Amino acid sequence: MSSVISAKGLDLTFQTNDGPVHALKGVDLEIGKGEFVSFIGPSGCGKTTFLRCIAALETPTGGALTVNGMSPDAARRARAYGYVFQAAGLYPWRTIARNIALPLEIMGYSRAEQDERIARVLDLVDLSGFGKKYPWQLSGGMQQRASIARALAFDADILLMDEPFGALDEIVRDHLNEQLLALWARTEKTIGFVTHSIPEAVYLSTKIVVMSPRPGRITDVIESTLPKKRPLEIRDTPEFLAIAHRVREGLRAGHAYDE
Repeated sequence: MSSVISAKGLDLTFQTNDGPVHALKGVDLEIGKGEFVSFIGPSGCGKTTFLRCIAALETPTGGALTVNGMSPDAARRARAYGYVFQAAGLYPWRTIARNIALPLEIMGYSRAEQDERIARVLDLVDLSGFGKKYPWQLSGGMQQRASIARALAFDADILLMDEPFGALDEIVRDHLNEQLLALWARTEKTIGFVTHSIPEAVYLSTKIVVMSPRPGRITDVIESTLPKKRPLEIRDTPEFLAIAHRVREGLRAGHAYDE
């Protein structure tokens, strides 16, 4: 499996008025093409910071990081990834279709190609027929699906997702987890996914990266043995529970619950 994202000895230190903050320390990680990799850990462990480094939204202060064999900034210019934030971030004065069109407009796609791509990604996230609606006319879960559609619109190979379902209730979250797995199976994207939820990380991932704070570092990388097709009921199986136990132990080993 070819490596799409490669981090070697990655460090990031923020300079603050109270002194340096070591957000990431000695992070080594390889993410292969088509993998679904979740990052889990408590607040302040650097999981979002690492995702932002991949997206060239933060600049590491040490080590090496490549995305598709190039620097994160070069990968950004090459439109190698789509990014889904914690909040849907849809413009209320634009319809869902025109929200999805925004990156396509910036990139100079023709209106005809915009319309074709919008229709395709709305179908991918099960929102066909909602293109003319405004964000306030959709539920929170539907808004997040529209945000995912926007990130998929220009067909980047990598999808970076920063806790996209964290604010949603458990029933909606379960449904979107199922839909995201189906979307991943159809598109074969490489996905980096930040979460605070152990069940969500285990259910979605081919690989789970457990992180610990002070400074942000990787304490365990768990390769999932679960099959690619995963009904929600798989969460009650001994195999699922064993992986979840290992994630929990990894969090404890990193003193994740110490304040």
